[in-house]
Amino acid sequence: MLRITHLTFRYGGRLVFDRTSAHVPAGHRVGLVGRNGAGKTTLLRLITGELEADGGELALRRGARLGVINQEPPGGSASPLEAVLAADRERARLLARADAGDGHDLDDVHERLRAIDAHAAPARAAAILAGLGFDAVAQARPLASFSGGWRMRVGLAAALFLEPDLLLLDEPTNHLDLEASMWLETFLRRYPRTLIIVSHDRHFLNAVVDRVLHVDQGRLTLYEGDYDAFERRRAAEQERLAALHNQQETYRKHLQSFVDRFRYKASKARQAQSRLKAIARLEPLAELTEEHERHFAFPEPAELAPPLMVLDKVSVGYGERTVLARLDLRLDADDRIALIGANGNGKTTFARLLADRLAPRAGEVRRARGLKIGYFAQDLLAELDGQGSPFVHVQGRRPTWRAEQVRAWLGRFGLGGDFAARAVIDLSGGERTRLALALVCLDAPQLLVLDEPTNHLDMAARRGLVDGLNAYGGAVVLVSHDRDLVDLVADRLWLVADGTVAPFDGDIDGYRDLVLKTRQTADEPPRSEPHPPRKPSQAERARIMALRRALRDAEAAVERLGKEQARLDARLADPTTYGRDGVTFADLAQQRSVVAARLAQAEDHWLAAQAAIEAAGPDAG
Repeated sequence: MLRITHLTFRYGGRLVFDRTSAHVPAGHRVGLVGRNGAGKTTLLRLITGELEADGGELALRRGARLGVINQEPPGGSASPLEAVLAADRERARLLARADAGDGHDLDDVHERLRAIDAHAAPARAAAILAGLGFDAVAQARPLASFSGGWRMRVGLAAALFLEPDLLLLDEPTNHLDLEASMWLETFLRRYPRTLIIVSHDRHFLNAVVDRVLHVDQGRLTLYEGDYDAFERRRAAEQERLAALHNQQETYRKHLQSFVDRFRYKASKARQAQSRLKAIARLEPLAELTEEHERHFAFPEPAELAPPLMVLDKVSVGYGERTVLARLDLRLDADDRIALIGANGNGKTTFARLLADRLAPRAGEVRRARGLKIGYFAQDLLAELDGQGSPFVHVQGRRPTWRAEQVRAWLGRFGLGGDFAARAVIDLSGGERTRLALALVCLDAPQLLVLDEPTNHLDMAARRGLVDGLNAYGGAVVLVSHDRDLVDLVADRLWLVADGTVAPFDGDIDGYRDLVLKTRQTADEPPRSEPHPPRKPSQAERARIMALRRALRDAEAAVERLGKEQARLDARLADPTTYGRDGVTFADLAQQRSVVAARLAQAEDHWLAAQAAIEAAGPDAG
C-alpha cells in the first residue's frame, strides 16, 4: 500500500529522517510510535504531500485513495450528518446527476451508486456519528453551535465514513471521551483497508493495530504484532545491542592498551600500528536508544483531618441551567477516583466544582480547613506565556526562591537542565503539560483534580505520570480517556450521568461492558403502543422509499460479496491454482481477508437498514 524508500528529510536544520525505508502492506492496521519529537506527525505530513522530502520516495499504490482528518474543524450552518455525507463528493455528484434524470449514461450512474452503497450512506453516517457521541438531535443541529472539540469529531466521522484505501489518524482519541474511544476502538478493529495511527494510548494500540512502525533516530522499523509485542521485541533488541556495545568496548580497550604500552617501542611498533588499524576498522554499532523517562515527583502534602471534602445535596450549573444535582459525596485523603461518563454529561463541570472554580447553586460543599487543591485542565496550557521559560514561570509565582530552588522544582517534573531555560513556544506539548503540572503543584496540594492530563504525553511520560501519581500522598480525581491511566491509578469510579454523580459498582472493564450493552439496546428498534393508522406524508413516503432502496442494495451487496468470498475459498483450496500467472497463496489470502471484512460491513449495513425500516413502522415494511 505504501512504500518508503531512502527517505531523507530535514526540518529547521535537524535531520529527521536519514535515508530510511519501510513498507506498509495493504490491509494492515499500523501503529506509528516513537518519542515526542521523533517525527511521527512529520511522516504523516510527508505522506499527504503537505511536506516535501529532501530525498528518497514515498509511493502509494496506484489509484489508492488517501484519507486524513482536516486540521480545520468543519463549521457553518450544515448539520453533522450533512457534513459527513458531503465528504463523499463522488456520491453527491452521482446523486445530483441521477436526480436530474437526463443523460445517456444514467444507467451507469445508477450502477455506480449501487457499487458504492450510496443509498445506505445516510444510515452508515448516522451510525458513525452516534458512535462518536452525537444523538439524533445533535446530528441535526448546525455545526456552528458545537465547540471545536465536537466539530473535530465530525471531521473524524467524515474520514471514517469515506473508508479510504489508506486512512491516516493522528491522535484520534484526543478529542474523545472514554465512551467514544471505546466505540472507535471497535470500529477500527474491523476497518477493511489500510490504517496508520499515531497514538500514545497503549490500550488503544493493543486493541487496534496488528503492526507497529517505530520512528527512532531518523530510522523507520516495522514490527509485527500489537504494541506490547513491539515493546518486548524492542527491549530484547536493546539488550542484545547493549551486549554488543560492551563486547566491542572491551575489545577496543584491549587493543588500545597494547598500543599505549608499546607504540614508542621500536620492537613493537609494527604490532602497535596493526592494532591501531584494527581499532579503526571496528564497525560502528547502532546507538542505544535511551528512553529519557523523566519522572513526575509530586510534592508530599501536609496531613489534614478527614474528610477532605463533603458534598451535601449540591447542585451546580451555568446561568439558568442546572447541569448536576443531588450530589451527596465524600472525598478522603487516600481516594483515587476516576470520573466516567459521556462528554456533555458534566465531568468537567464536576471537576471545576471540586476545584472550587465553580460555586454550587444549592446545597453545601464542606472542605477541610487548610485544604489546597491542584487543578489541571487543558486551558492552562493556553494560558502559558509563549516567550517565557519554565524558570521564569515558576520564579514569577515564587519570587523569593533562589535559582537552585526553582531549578530543583522544575527537575521534579522532568524539566531540569536546558529545558528550564527554553521558551514555552519551543517546548513540546508534553513538556508544556509538565510545566502546567509543576505550577499547579507549587502549594503542595492535598487534592489533585486532573482533567485529561495525558493528551500531549508520550508513552514514557505516561508511565512516569502513573508512577508519580501512585507515589503521591494526596487524593486524586481524574478525567481521562486513557484506559491504562484509569486502570493503573484509580481504585474507584464515579459515574457522571443522568444529571448527577454516583459511585459505579465495578471496574473499567465492567463499565466498558455496560457501555457496549447500552449501545446495543439503543440500536434495537423502539417498541411503541399501537396507534391508529394514518396516511404518511410525502416526506415520510420519500424516506421509506430510500430505506427500502438501502435494504435492497445492502442485500445485493451481501449476496455479491458472499459469492466472491466463496469463489476465493474455492481457489485457495485448489492446489492447481498456484503457480499459474504468478498467483500466490499470500495474494489470495489477502484478497479473501479484504472481502471478508467488506462482507461483515455489508451485513452490518443490512442490519442497520432492516432496523431502520422496522423502526419506521408498518408503512415501511
